[in-house]
Amino acid sequence: MNFNANWPDQPAGNGGPAKAILAGWVDGDTAGGRMSVAGKTDGSWTATRKLAASDPFIGKWMLDASKSSAIDTMKVDPVGANRYAITFGPGAVDTITADGTDQPGLRGTTLSVAIEAPDRWKVVRKDKGRKLLTGIWRLSKDGKTLSDEYTNETAAPPSTVTYAYKRTSGSSGFPGMWENTNDKVNSSFQLEIQPYEDGGLSLSTRGDARQMKFDGKEYPHHGANLNADATSSGHRGSERSLEITDKIGGEVVVSNQVDLSSDLQTLTLTVHPAGQSHPNILVFHRQ
Repeated sequence: MNFNANWPDQPAGNGGPAKAILAGWVDGDTAGGRMSVAGKTDGSWTATRKLAASDPFIGKWMLDASKSSAIDTMKVDPVGANRYAITFGPGAVDTITADGTDQPGLRGTTLSVAIEAPDRWKVVRKDKGRKLLTGIWRLSKDGKTLSDEYTNETAAPPSTVTYAYKRTSGSSGFPGMWENTNDKVNSSFQLEIQPYEDGGLSLSTRGDARQMKFDGKEYPHHGANLNADATSSGHRGSERSLEITDKIGGEVVVSNQVDLSSDLQTLTLTVHPAGQSHPNILVFHRQ
């Protein structure tokens, strides 16, 4: 690269117009190489891209499970004779006939539901014929609670945990909305935020990314675990707050509020899934 420059009179005198030439390399956030000013001098140059100073959200953040809370929800909707749409999370819907056979499910898996009794369902998910999980769902006598005897079939040996859900909609049987009665978070993960184009951000976690500007426009999600028609839009509430809306097929599924502490060391993500009575609160610390 070459450009016109102005050589100063001091300290060596002989000032005036001169041609500057830079040659070198760029590697990620650093660059360097050789430079010369024709007939004047030569030397080396280095440069470092400054990111954190431009946006306080940029960085790597680790979830503090002990300070976080999250409610697991699921919904069962009748959609025909012995046929149900089962929602396990925003945009995660399996629609199947409850006859115990393996049927196409989410992200290339299969799901089967067997009605073993009016108050007992057996749910099995497989991937290419290999069991991933088995759930034995039982209704209480009053129909107000549901227990899920959940077995992780991929563990060695398989491990079983029983989850309890309370009914928040519906009146009888399995159809209705159900919320887990335990809001503890049992695992941690990292959230990485990087710059995206002019004034935007890329928010990545567990292989999935939301790359967006905060101009109110909708931006598609990227990642194997996300719906193909998932989008996000948002705006900046202040220097330390973001508001992000997630949609699937044009329908709002999650509203998010992202806030930074005054010392910029703690990030709080408040997640409002559509139809859920209480938000999920995820607290992250800067790494």
